Amino acid sequence: MGKKFNEIYEESIKNPENFWREISNDIFWFKKPTKILNKSNPPFYKWFEDGVTNTCYNALDIHIDQGKGEKLALIYDSPITGNKQKFSYIELKKKVSIFAGALTNQGIKKGDRVIIYMPMIPEAVIAMLACGRIGAIHSVVFGGFASNELASRIDDSKAKLLVTASCGFEPGRTIQYKPLVDEAIKMASHKINKLILFQRSGHEAKLNAPKEISWDEAISNATEVDCVEMNSNEFAYILYTSGTTGIPKGIVRDIGGHIVALKWTMKNIYNINADDVWWSASDIGWIVGHSYIVYAPLFKGCTTVLFEGKPVGTPDAGAFWKIISDYKVKSLFTAPTAFRAIKKEDPEGKFFSKYNLSKFESLFLAGERADPDTIKWAENLLKVPVIDHWWQTETSWAISSNCTGIEMMETKYGSACKAVPGYDIQIIKPDQTLAKPNEMGDIVVKLPLPPGTFPTLWNADKRYKENYMTNYKGYYETYDAGHIDDDGYVWIMSRTDDIINVAGHRLSTGAIEEVLSEHQSVAECAVLGIADKLKGQLPIGLVVLKAGVEKNNETISKECVKMVRDTIGPVAAFKIVIVIKRLPKTRSGKILRGTIRKIADKEEYKMPATIDDPAILTEIKDDLIKNNILKE
Repeated sequence: MGKKFNEIYEESIKNPENFWREISNDIFWFKKPTKILNKSNPPFYKWFEDGVTNTCYNALDIHIDQGKGEKLALIYDSPITGNKQKFSYIELKKKVSIFAGALTNQGIKKGDRVIIYMPMIPEAVIAMLACGRIGAIHSVVFGGFASNELASRIDDSKAKLLVTASCGFEPGRTIQYKPLVDEAIKMASHKINKLILFQRSGHEAKLNAPKEISWDEAISNATEVDCVEMNSNEFAYILYTSGTTGIPKGIVRDIGGHIVALKWTMKNIYNINADDVWWSASDIGWIVGHSYIVYAPLFKGCTTVLFEGKPVGTPDAGAFWKIISDYKVKSLFTAPTAFRAIKKEDPEGKFFSKYNLSKFESLFLAGERADPDTIKWAENLLKVPVIDHWWQTETSWAISSNCTGIEMMETKYGSACKAVPGYDIQIIKPDQTLAKPNEMGDIVVKLPLPPGTFPTLWNADKRYKENYMTNYKGYYETYDAGHIDDDGYVWIMSRTDDIINVAGHRLSTGAIEEVLSEHQSVAECAVLGIADKLKGQLPIGLVVLKAGVEKNNETISKECVKMVRDTIGPVAAFKIVIVIKRLPKTRSGKILRGTIRKIADKEEYKMPATIDDPAILTEIKDDLIKNNILKE
């Protein structure tokens, strides 16, 4: 019988060095580390600092060395193009090694930065792993991101080479990448030496030789190269945060800690073994794509699915069930938004009944708060555990979760379960004292953070310290707010700036959203605090209805208001619910609450670079005017 969760957790907090030393034995090292944790220069902690390893070796070569090369590594499925491909570990290694040779031919060496601006195609994964093979630092930028955003990442990373494709596909539209890339290169003050472009069939882009070459040309004279030995504290990648304001922050990942932590999570958090098929329905441009489409599943030696499609519209609300059924997926990890979209289109789950999901064992949700109604809907439909867990770009893996591979714990709807081993989560109140159980405050993590989290920001040590480690000395500030209950369950209620102050009462918009989402007609919702002369702030609710709802909007609004007043009480001063067509979101599915609030308060706002469809902001503005929230 293995150790119980509480025992493992206590060990990770009381003796982190021994805990992670033991786990580090599970990965391949050219030279095993003898120094596990260097605490000499807080908050700049170093894990496994004298260890020597390689990201790509741990993702591919090690499995071939162990005689598992024929095993399926990657499944690619694109309902948009109809393309499907499968790669064994041997096949993927060959493609990666050749592209690594192509990068070497273009003068890329250890420590150089390579920007990858790609759609959800196998070549994106190949490019990432090829960088890791030769020790180059990749910076993946979400394909289709605006030119100015791409330019700012070129300038900050000082990238030598850019890998892209001729286009990306969304339901009903093609996004031409080349004009966006051309504009970004023109705008950037730092000049890229070379561009490698993958031509998508029927959508070829014109290239300007000799600086621009096609993927096929780049690999035509390339030979396979071996993995470069890398110090554990060198960087694997830079990932710029998709914040809605300010200069993007370059989150960096140190190689050794990244491999150790991510490989451990596959079994311990997600209960995935080497023989399982795992699917993370995200995009490689986001942290979930880095950690759980590419790296963690390949470190574990299981099969990972790369899906170029959407939860609805490619072709219908049964798209996810088809993938799970076709490839016998054991577990899926996606954003709550995806399931709210499916629930909105197919509230009765009619598409679900068409598919065989007998191999499916669990659903994991993260990216924003998963409302209890969506979790219960998914549970009722799937008849498997639905697990809400919480983590951030900065950490690269879960801070709190139900660790299903250690011990399955009871679900508490609205909670992201307990702190994961390695994370000492505390709640600090506005008066800087530690909160008691059930008291609300800022969520922080006691330093040092575990391996695999960000050791600093790219070329910005000072910013790292000031942004994350200054307000609460000895702690990492998550910028999330919530509480921990008597059983140690963590409740993430909102981003720190989503706490609203109504007549001196601190209220969580997340708690109000939780109530609204329980309404039988509501598919998804957002609550924000708008400026009020009398009370400081007033909460308003925006709700999107499920497909096929016949009840009129006014009745639904009244019912929603009553539900909040009955559950939270008059203190919430909750009087306004507006029914809208859709909510503005980032491409990773996060609702842009801050932007909506600025529109309502007539504050200046910058169009978020990550917005999925800018037209929604105009729709929201019109709805706010129509409902007398916003006066023209």
